[in-house]
Amino acid sequence: MEQELRSKVKEAVKEYYKEVFGKKRTFDYIPPSGKLLGEEELLNMIDASLDMWLTAGRFNKEFEKKFANYLGVKFALSTNSGSSANLLALSALTSHKLGERRLKKGDEVISVAAGFPTTINPILQQGLVPVFVDCEIGTYNIDADKIEEAISPKTKAIFLAHTLGNSYDLDKIIALAEKYNLWVIEDSCDALGGEYKGKKIGTIGHIGTFSFYPAHHLTMGEGGAVVTNDPQLYKIIMSFRDWGRDCCCPPGRDGICGKRFTQQLGNLPYGYDHKYTYSHIGFNLKITDWQAALGCSQIEKLDGFLAIRRRNAELLTEKLQDLKDYLILPVIKDGVKPSWFGYLISVKENAPFTKQEMVEYLENHKIGTRQLFAGNILRQPMITDDEQVQFRIGNSELLSSKDLSEEWYKKLPKTEFIMNNTFWVGTFPALGEEEIGRICDTIHACVNEKIGAIV
Repeated sequence: MEQELRSKVKEAVKEYYKEVFGKKRTFDYIPPSGKLLGEEELLNMIDASLDMWLTAGRFNKEFEKKFANYLGVKFALSTNSGSSANLLALSALTSHKLGERRLKKGDEVISVAAGFPTTINPILQQGLVPVFVDCEIGTYNIDADKIEEAISPKTKAIFLAHTLGNSYDLDKIIALAEKYNLWVIEDSCDALGGEYKGKKIGTIGHIGTFSFYPAHHLTMGEGGAVVTNDPQLYKIIMSFRDWGRDCCCPPGRDGICGKRFTQQLGNLPYGYDHKYTYSHIGFNLKITDWQAALGCSQIEKLDGFLAIRRRNAELLTEKLQDLKDYLILPVIKDGVKPSWFGYLISVKENAPFTKQEMVEYLENHKIGTRQLFAGNILRQPMITDDEQVQFRIGNSELLSSKDLSEEWYKKLPKTEFIMNNTFWVGTFPALGEEEIGRICDTIHACVNEKIGAIV
């Protein structure tokens, strides 16, 4: 009877989707990012609702397995956002279970100032010191040749995002990590499905993080994941995600660990319930089964989504080649296969117009644009207005906001260029040749108008 009723509900859902969402999507304003959902996603969410299981359940178990298999890693843990994934990854490295390799307050983490704040926030939230290294123009990733000079005896980790799906030089970074015994976290929130020399981005360092926000390569609405091949890190990350619990048993399932009443941990009495034993000062950053159900459908479409993103980026490059006197188009290094969260464009210093002028022109003509997130995070109020925040720039001494001046900003010239000259447009899979053509035609019209105004 239950299965018969479910079937009737699903048939009604299919009819609903067809009538309400089944028409081809058209764009008046072309957004820089967005989701692409189908009938399958709605059916899965309804299926999860009919279970009446409110927390992570069968769909989450299925998603974590599918995601690990897709990436070719041993362990994948879902979480409620990519930002939480970053927080979990960095927090895990502070665990006392890592012994001498644990990160302690005052230790340093190599990163960049041109990116999204939630790569930097966990460093500061854990009482660590971010060390900012300059970027390259074209890839907009860290200049790997500048990392070693920024490493000090206090440097313990490298935590970097693959900028908009375009990989940084992992060979150089892994070599430095091995030389100096550093942890490597790959923030792959904008890079799911990208590859570096045949390996999936996010699987080469010690920990990889991913985001499933609607703008990303697959979506759960809100959601994220942390992956690793290290069984110890996997257990630590799970503990931080699940309130800091020592036990690995999922909610609603008791005794899987086989040690529920047979241990003595901390100063607790022998046999104290393992489900209520806490080994870390953790969080609650789990997802619901509705989100996981959405992810289970989306991951089946991921390769198709990635193919469209790559095709859209190729079209943008092809159609904008004739503007290379004025614009810098993305650079792809040997061995890199980007997954293109978005398409970065920089306006050259000698162009007869500014980035701001081009962005305003595009927005006024209904083409959505975005900055490279924080631009230079050292200019953001989160840094400039808080004297307690400490950081280093390159091989500098320890600094705080009261030390910042234009001379210090000049130590990161490419980051400053990105803030002032770089923006991006969309590649997401709901966009087709028509929309990409409109983006390119509008960029051409902007350039022609600005040049004509000068002539």
